[in-house]
Amino acid sequence: MMSSTKEFHFKPLNVGRWIVWGLFALLLYVAPRLWTSGLSQTMLTQMGIGVIACLSYNILLGQGGMLSFGHAVYSGMGAFLAIHALNMAGAGTLGLPVSLVPLVGGLAGLMVAVLLGYVSTKKAGTPFAMITLGIGELVFALALMLPEFSGGEGGVSSNRVIGQPVMGITFGPQIQVYYLVAVYCFVCTAAMFALTRTPLGRMLNAVRDNPERVEFIGYSTRWVRYLSFMIAGFFAGIAGGLGAINTEIVNGEVLHAARSGAYLLFTFLGGATFFFGPIIGAVLMVICGVLLSELTKAWLLYLGLIFLFMVMYAPGGFASLLLMNLRVAAFGKLRKLWTSYLALGGSGLAVLVGAAAMIEMVYHRQLNEALGPEMHFMGATLNSAGVDAWFGAVWVLLVGAGLFELVRRHFVAQWGEIQEDIEKEIKRRESL
Repeated sequence: MMSSTKEFHFKPLNVGRWIVWGLFALLLYVAPRLWTSGLSQTMLTQMGIGVIACLSYNILLGQGGMLSFGHAVYSGMGAFLAIHALNMAGAGTLGLPVSLVPLVGGLAGLMVAVLLGYVSTKKAGTPFAMITLGIGELVFALALMLPEFSGGEGGVSSNRVIGQPVMGITFGPQIQVYYLVAVYCFVCTAAMFALTRTPLGRMLNAVRDNPERVEFIGYSTRWVRYLSFMIAGFFAGIAGGLGAINTEIVNGEVLHAARSGAYLLFTFLGGATFFFGPIIGAVLMVICGVLLSELTKAWLLYLGLIFLFMVMYAPGGFASLLLMNLRVAAFGKLRKLWTSYLALGGSGLAVLVGAAAMIEMVYHRQLNEALGPEMHFMGATLNSAGVDAWFGAVWVLLVGAGLFELVRRHFVAQWGEIQEDIEKEIKRRESL
């Protein structure tokens, strides 16, 4: 006879994961209390929206290996439908609270992804990328041709303060909008992380790594891509809806290829192969778009150079650099590298100062020639028409580059020795 005794298995609680998510929630809560200025709260709000958008894009790029050039279509359409819903709610024709308007954007992004994703995901690799690029340009052009929907060049504006306040919340102050974005950011981040632990998420990784093997065991790679495409469109639409509430205006720029390019660039810079990489990328996206663009007119040139060097020397993004050093720190070897890091930072800063001085002088001569040859750079006055300023900038650049190369060679040798010591320590622990 078979025994009727039931066996119960208890999975140990993952304390580390609870701590990480708790710290993430705590950071979202205390951030506007640490940075209380209007600019800081606006930037924090944009960062929360950017986190959702970049994580949704990473479902395609990092988890599925699908290079998309049209992801702004889904966040942009979500923004348009959300702001139309907000206007209808304000007019009394739609009984919807402001806090649920982003879900309208999410459903809009989902519906558009259902339609366009069916076409896009029929192909993979380069054909997929070209299809998304074409669809992105098509939707952007179509939006300008339908001013009743897009508002033309002026866009569609709205007012997020509608109806009676609920517990004093009107979403008029920026801090209230931030906390709405923070709640959506936390929930969406948790949901997208949970996706990576589902069978669909695992299969999406398999489609990225070995699609032939996936087809061999009986799964349709096209349907795996299509389902993940729809999920990515839903979360992108939520980001677009939150953006509509934050800015209270939506125009054709939300559908432009430049925004899709920004999602791609900063997701890669943050680290597309790591879940938290796009979070770093979203923070960098806002910092570059708000602060760096105010400091210099050549910010896109600097951003392009950073992207170039990251592709060449750190293709895993900032997340990979962080994890590599955390691994070294876990074995107690990081203290051996701090002098090398200081030397790399100092020589790299010299290279940056020399190159930036030349770039700024070129921009000054091209764009501000009417103001005279003198310009201010890092607290110093430079004569862009004089030989001394150019000679000094070139000298600082060359000396910094030479020192950086010497330090880099020493660092590479030191890093290799530390990695060998770590491997030996791992084998020793395994033998015990």
